[in-house]
Amino acid sequence: MANLAYTTLDVFTSVRFEGNPLAVITDAEGLDAGMMQKIAAEFGYSEITFVLPPSDPANTAHVRIFTPTMEVPFAGHPNVGTAYFIGQQREVFGKPVSDRLRFEEAAGIVEVDLRRSNGQVTAATIRAPKPLQTGANIPEADIARCIAIRPDQIATALHRPLFVSVGLEFAVAELDSLDALAAAAPNPALFREAAGNRSENNHDFSLFLYVRSKENPWHLRARMFAPLDNVAEDPATGSASAALAAYLVSRTTGDGEQRVTIEQGVEMGRRSIIEVDVTKAGGTVTDVLISGSCVFVMRGEILA
Repeated sequence: MANLAYTTLDVFTSVRFEGNPLAVITDAEGLDAGMMQKIAAEFGYSEITFVLPPSDPANTAHVRIFTPTMEVPFAGHPNVGTAYFIGQQREVFGKPVSDRLRFEEAAGIVEVDLRRSNGQVTAATIRAPKPLQTGANIPEADIARCIAIRPDQIATALHRPLFVSVGLEFAVAELDSLDALAAAAPNPALFREAAGNRSENNHDFSLFLYVRSKENPWHLRARMFAPLDNVAEDPATGSASAALAAYLVSRTTGDGEQRVTIEQGVEMGRRSIIEVDVTKAGGTVTDVLISGSCVFVMRGEILA
């Protein structure tokens, strides 16, 4: 293969070396999935993306997303970062870049809107590709064992721990305090045990923990652990934030639009801000938008 250009960005932040790092690999047509996986493992980021020509010329690009251990059908920060990167280009695959992008992904078509100020891209907003799906409840004791806290530190007044998805599935649990959130420490062996106990998926168990602000219940502090995917902790998880926000709004009465702000990565020294706008109509969540800023960090080549 020829040398491959890559660019890294910090996503869900406007401050370099905060947020969630992402590598975007372009001109990747000659790579097979095995080589993509090796490159993803070499970077060691929670995800990286490969930008390929779309199968339908009406779309902008085909985007493949890899964690250090597997390809995933959808994720938030890779889409926001990839859109921000493409938004800086004059054209992509021979077509001018507009402020509305469409990515072909395993989860479906992901629509992206770019935000500009004085002609410069400042942020990207993506639409979750799948409707809200909820799965089984998870015993509080199992969550507590996985992260070394007491079961009574898991808040259950609003909901018990459960699986939710808008394109990629996560276990979500509310904790009762920021102290409990800070104390959480994942045990990979117990994560593996929890994953093995699931009949529908015995190879992965990604856990998204959050605490609601007492002053503003729509402002959340969160942490995400995925040790089975070689991601000890993720500083910003757009797909989990979107799924959780959609679920919380689904539990409210009445219809309308609600913005949910998720602050993540604080305990890692990589503070991230994720904005999720959820629309509910007829008692059902109908639209989920994930927004964030980005900043460029590095450019280079992967040698042939």
